[in-house]
Amino acid sequence: MNKVHKDIPKQAQTSSSKMLLAMAGIGAVCALLIAFVFETTLPRRESLKEEALQQAIFKVVPNGKKSIAFVLNDEGILAPLGDGEKGEVALYAAYDDNGVLQGVAIEATGQGYADLIKVLYGYSLEREAIVGHYVLESKETPGLGDRIEKDERFLTNFKMLSARLDASGKQLLHPIVTVKEGRKQQTWEIDGMTGATISSRAIGDILNKSCQQMLPLVQAQKEQIQNAYGNLN
Repeated sequence: MNKVHKDIPKQAQTSSSKMLLAMAGIGAVCALLIAFVFETTLPRRESLKEEALQQAIFKVVPNGKKSIAFVLNDEGILAPLGDGEKGEVALYAAYDDNGVLQGVAIEATGQGYADLIKVLYGYSLEREAIVGHYVLESKETPGLGDRIEKDERFLTNFKMLSARLDASGKQLLHPIVTVKEGRKQQTWEIDGMTGATISSRAIGDILNKSCQQMLPLVQAQKEQIQNAYGNLN
């Protein structure tokens, strides 16, 4: 009897070891499968992401049909990104079917209520105004903060939001600001949303910061941006 009782702990220990080894093996196989699926689907996911971005570009720049990505070099010069080249994109120039520049689409990021908000906005060089706005990434509260993506009244702000430069051409004549809902009086003001005050104010801050930085460069180099289409086609 004593011999039997002494063997039970050893048997239980052996069984537990085998179970742990089996679980470790299953975990390793699952990890390999996940890595395999991730790697094999990466090209497809990147392709879909690029297609979605192209659609967003033409959504925020009315009449845009074709686009060219531009990078910003250390000298502050916007240079077109050729096929196969890589670099951090500063903006996308959108052209019509005849190669006429319709505007530029610029990505901008800033802090929202829940997390970072990433947007794409369209800018018309001719009108000196923001003519489109699209939220690329957001984790704002469903039903409240996420209205920055879908509220039609709020999105109307970006059909013609003034972003005119001052006489020096180095900064906005009037900073873009978000005001309380129903208080908008100026073309450079964003009519905010009650219940989504922080999120709508964040959009104003994001656009103002990006416009102050990017629009002087865009306007100063608009001829180069226009000519880039012919040079690459």
